[in-house]
Amino acid sequence: MMTSSSETIDASAAGTWTLGDLTVNRIGFGAMRLTQPGPAFSKGPSGDRGRSMTVLRRAIELGVNHIDTAAFYFSPLRSANELINSALAPYADDLVITTKVGPGRDPSGVWTWATPAQLRGQVEENLRQLGRDHLDVVNLRIARSHRAESVADHIGALAELREAGLIRHLGISNTTADQLAEARSIAPVVCVQNRYGIGSTPEDQALLRSCGEQGIAFVPFYAIAGAGGEAGTGGGEGEGEGDEVLAVARNHGVTPAQVRLAWTLHQGPHVLAIPGTGNPDHLAENIAAEAVRLTPDELALLGP
Repeated sequence: MMTSSSETIDASAAGTWTLGDLTVNRIGFGAMRLTQPGPAFSKGPSGDRGRSMTVLRRAIELGVNHIDTAAFYFSPLRSANELINSALAPYADDLVITTKVGPGRDPSGVWTWATPAQLRGQVEENLRQLGRDHLDVVNLRIARSHRAESVADHIGALAELREAGLIRHLGISNTTADQLAEARSIAPVVCVQNRYGIGSTPEDQALLRSCGEQGIAFVPFYAIAGAGGEAGTGGGEGEGEGDEVLAVARNHGVTPAQVRLAWTLHQGPHVLAIPGTGNPDHLAENIAAEAVRLTPDELALLGP
């Protein structure tokens, strides 16, 4: 059972990992859900700017020092990068901001995918929006339809920007073991950011374990949302949840979202959680998930 209130648990309690030479707490924050209250990337209303900035500042107060974002996280009136810049600049020395390149969206929301030559423009756009002279970590996001293709040209272009000082460390997202190996043959890779959570496939689990063996951080996205993806969980109150997650949540007196996060952190010391929310209460609950101690029987019930 949890013995501390969600308001008193600090993100540092979950332990730390290193992204290259940057040390981060294992519970971080994902910025995708800051820009609108409904499903991400929808045509729904934009979020409240003041509330989103409050969430960001509260995350820092609760010990978060790793924020995941992207220039394509925006709604008609809100940009996640702009919110981060406005709420948190000047940035704390220990704050690590990770962003993604590869996908892009035009103002109407239409998706595009960058060629290697266009990646510099995406990096510079993130720099401008965040008000930085370099990016701590940049993940190359791979399209689902391109997971059997070479990433050499794209990683090579980002490696050149790393040599130029615009990027400190590189990561790769939505990738395969073969693409990771190819990327590492070109430049150091400090993290893999893939979809992962309860119910993931044996292939996903093998890649997570392989990252640990290679000293690479594994950063799951949609660890809470699961099949909900961009639509999220609808508040995380258990609607649509499996019986196993609900049973464990009842055992501990916590929410299903907290069970999913606790399970994520149990997958290895190299696994970093980046739950996102635009709700200050959910933020505190997410960070408090570190205090949920799952038993071996519960871990077996929830899956490998």
